[in-house]
Amino acid sequence: MEWMDVNGACLRYEVSGIGTTPLVLIHELGGALESWDEVLPVLEKHFRVIRYDQRGAGLSEKTQVLTLDMVVGDLTALLDGLGIREPAVVAGTALGGGYAIAFAASEPARVSRLLATSPATGVTGPRGKGLLERAELVASQGMRGAVDKSLALSYPDSLRDDAARYERYRARWLTNDPHSFAALNRMLADVDMNWIFERVQCETLVLGATRDPLRTPADVEKLAARIPGAIYREVDAGHFMAVQSPLLFLDETLGFLRGLAH
Repeated sequence: MEWMDVNGACLRYEVSGIGTTPLVLIHELGGALESWDEVLPVLEKHFRVIRYDQRGAGLSEKTQVLTLDMVVGDLTALLDGLGIREPAVVAGTALGGGYAIAFAASEPARVSRLLATSPATGVTGPRGKGLLERAELVASQGMRGAVDKSLALSYPDSLRDDAARYERYRARWLTNDPHSFAALNRMLADVDMNWIFERVQCETLVLGATRDPLRTPADVEKLAARIPGAIYREVDAGHFMAVQSPLLFLDETLGFLRGLAH
């Protein structure tokens, strides 16, 4: 793994795989590039895989202020720094799915296909208030003050059949920088992504998850309907599909990512 100083932030990244087509993987809120570990061995057989820790996450540079423009600019600059000019396949989960859609809308010439699972594209009303409350909680008490309540929704008991997988995830979640995590929550509570959907020009697959109370299938289906030509499917999974159900994720997405039958 390496680091690159781009767009005013030092980002940790990894490039791997024997394929030639670039595939960018964008992790969820609270995650890091390791969120893709269990699907990586299969993806590496078909793609040149680019994983990175978003600004404020994992081992990338920490932040107390974050905007969607920064997020899109970080990925653009990282790809430029890696010399990747050709259109890439871009995949994201949860907040990473929202970022993937925003990147495709902002940089249409750089995205050939787009995958978003349980995409988070901002919140309103009480849910926005909840994110602001969580931001204040972790800023004052650290990540441990919010871990169990947060993962009860995003990683519920019904998806913890692999106890070791869950404990690894929980441990990584706890090591987030609380001030950066708070900034991410404030951004999600405030961001307006209503402009992005109609601007997506590439082939798009959006997956909703039956066991996701945060982004319900009904919500995700409505979002997908706003993306021109997008395919929507519902699967028996949770909010962090690639983390919690890696085999299911590959079964549902690999053909699309490779440009094969949908």
